[in-house]
Amino acid sequence: MNIIEIENLTYSYPAAQKPILNNITLQIEEGDFLAVVGNNGCGKSTFCKTLNGLIPHFIDGDFSGSVKVGGLNTLESDVGTLACKAGYVYQDFENQIVRPTVLDDASYACLNYAMKDYEERGRRALSLCGLEGREDDYIWQLSGGQTHLLALAGAVSLRPDVLILDEPIAQLDPSHADRIYEVLRELNEKHGKTIIVIEHHTEYIADYCKHVMLMRNGGIAWKLPTVEALQRVEELEECNIFPPQVTIAAFRMKKADRLPQTEKLPTTVEEGKQTFGGLHWHASEAQKPAKEGETLVRFDDVSVAYRSVKGEERCVFNHLNLDIHRGEKIALIGSNGAGKSTMMKLMVGLLRPGSGRILLKNEDTRQKKTEQLSRTISLVYQNPEEMFIKDSIEADIAYAMQIRDVSGWQEKTEALLERFRLSELRKRDGRLMSGGQMRRASLAIGIALDPEILLLDEPTANLDIATRKEIMRMLTDMKDITETVMIATHDMQLVCEWAERIIVLSGGNVVADGLRDEVFGNRSVIEQVGIRPPEIFTMGRTLNEEALCYTVDEFLRDFREV
Repeated sequence: MNIIEIENLTYSYPAAQKPILNNITLQIEEGDFLAVVGNNGCGKSTFCKTLNGLIPHFIDGDFSGSVKVGGLNTLESDVGTLACKAGYVYQDFENQIVRPTVLDDASYACLNYAMKDYEERGRRALSLCGLEGREDDYIWQLSGGQTHLLALAGAVSLRPDVLILDEPIAQLDPSHADRIYEVLRELNEKHGKTIIVIEHHTEYIADYCKHVMLMRNGGIAWKLPTVEALQRVEELEECNIFPPQVTIAAFRMKKADRLPQTEKLPTTVEEGKQTFGGLHWHASEAQKPAKEGETLVRFDDVSVAYRSVKGEERCVFNHLNLDIHRGEKIALIGSNGAGKSTMMKLMVGLLRPGSGRILLKNEDTRQKKTEQLSRTISLVYQNPEEMFIKDSIEADIAYAMQIRDVSGWQEKTEALLERFRLSELRKRDGRLMSGGQMRRASLAIGIALDPEILLLDEPTANLDIATRKEIMRMLTDMKDITETVMIATHDMQLVCEWAERIIVLSGGNVVADGLRDEVFGNRSVIEQVGIRPPEIFTMGRTLNEEALCYTVDEFLRDFREV
């Protein structure tokens, strides 16, 4: 039985030159777990917003064709009625949290509908989403993953047949990401919910989804069973979708005649054990430590704690000691809430330590105003839209230089627009650009004052893999502007391909600090912090405990037939 039926759906945003969705006809069966994939701007989020009536009821534009969800025509039903058929958890899910306590928020939608059993529905939704026992907690006591589950519980409380999630794990550490998908699997398999996710992480698609739908040029290229879909490596890569690393490795081996042409490509590590079982590992030269430069930042016995409205103070750092040296490319990793963003805010003076000192070039940051520190150190926020304060990105990039009377700021602004491929977008409001464009613009703003130290908080979150790779190239190319860079991230591929030093935070302390072999080769650290190495690294260690391969290229180089 089809839960969603779409016929000849075409939609254009106001003043758009061509439709973002073009003549789509599609059926989705009840009980499916569907991944929607496609490159940035192909219409994935727009498509999903037609399923709950936001388009066309709240978002204007030219709409034609029909969309039926659970038998209801979205044109003939109001958004409130459709919310009981198709629940939606948005990419910026924090904006869906509207009440101060967990149960209050989970049951709020039902209360809004004047349902007499609103509290019972809220409790049931929290139980289904793994938040049982947190009913009386304040929402700010939750981790990022728990907050995402609360947004999901708010949608589940209305008991819709369909649940739609836009990039559900984009800003989460691996343990929280796993938990989100385990909850979705249970809702799908045990409670019969039809799940639709917009997802870039194909390793999760391989593990959890039943079908994959590729969107391209405003239409549906195909909808296929997951195993069959992930075999289409070249077609996916043309659309900037990268299959699991084990799949790519096997595909490249087949092209090089290192595997039989009839061999089915593996999509998981478990399947890869059979495909690659005959290969032998040959150790290659280990990564060498970079020469240690001048100390630019020193954390000297720093402690930080946040006051709490309810419960004890939350200690973020406890007598932290750490040095950052000139010329280092550092990845700062740890689970959600480990203190990565707090560390960066301390360095730029947005937060002050409760005790201890932070020295920036041997000067105590407490003795400096944040605008004085900004000449030396710059922070690019996790949410790039927070960097935009003007009505155009040209004005945003120029702003810091203008107010400081930087000589030649006009020429510098022009050069930054050119460098980050933003010249044609100069008059656009940054908040209205695509995710990749926002990231490029925020980087341009961050380096406008030529800081000696650049801090980036989750620079690749919410981006497709092609855009993530572009950001990585830009980071490598920025050595002439700022030679000392620290990135806080959950993107382990970025960590492995870019970083020369990895700092791991857990429980207010640095639990590991060194080269990638020293961090990822230490199983106790990985288990303690919940680090998820790249899939190809796990594949290599599954075949040989001593193997340390971080990229597909390294795997193909180090694992051979003889």
